[in-house]
Amino acid sequence: MAASRRIAVVGISDKPSRPSHMVARYLKDHGYCIVPVNPKLTEVLGEKCYPDLASIPEPVDMVDVFRQAVDCPPVAAAAVAVGAKVLWLQLGIVSEEARRIAAAGGLTVVMDRCLKIEHARLQHAGL
Repeated sequence: MAASRRIAVVGISDKPSRPSHMVARYLKDHGYCIVPVNPKLTEVLGEKCYPDLASIPEPVDMVDVFRQAVDCPPVAAAAVAVGAKVLWLQLGIVSEEARRIAAAGGLTVVMDRCLKIEHARLQHAGL
């Protein structure tokens, strides 16, 4: 995770009570560059929001996904296409098809884990 400094947050919400918003705020507060991705929004957490991964003008290291499992395979393909290094499917999201697509494209894949929880755990452990 330390090498992933630019994180695209796919499915981010502009509602502070939503997990996607809370995780993105946490990451931003901890020095990560977050890139919101949601076709219905123009800005989240003071950052320009993009409609999809292909629209992001700079490279991203990680794609953190807050979408239903059925929506993940196209996101995985887009993550491969933009040259991301990691596809992270948030807590409760498992897609074997997305895993196959991302892994075949050389990405590290994490499923069914919360990025915020894992970061906090690693910070606490001093890693």
